[in-house]
Amino acid sequence: MPNDPSQSPPRKPLSPAAQRALAEAEARRAAAAKADPRPKELQGIKGPEPTRYGDWENKGIASDF
Repeated sequence: MPNDPSQSPPRKPLSPAAQRALAEAEARRAAAAKADPRPKELQGIKGPEPTRYGDWENKGIASDF
């Protein structure tokens, strides 16, 4: 198979800067996983998130853009 990952060529070694960047990113992911979840929104909109579907509601007027 031409796209078999077990037969891929060896990767070249990462530079020290790339290794530091990967370590920093892993530390950020670990800190984000430990962080307290966001508080529940009070008196928010009902139903699906409007920005996800491109709909906005302001003062009873819904606009779709």
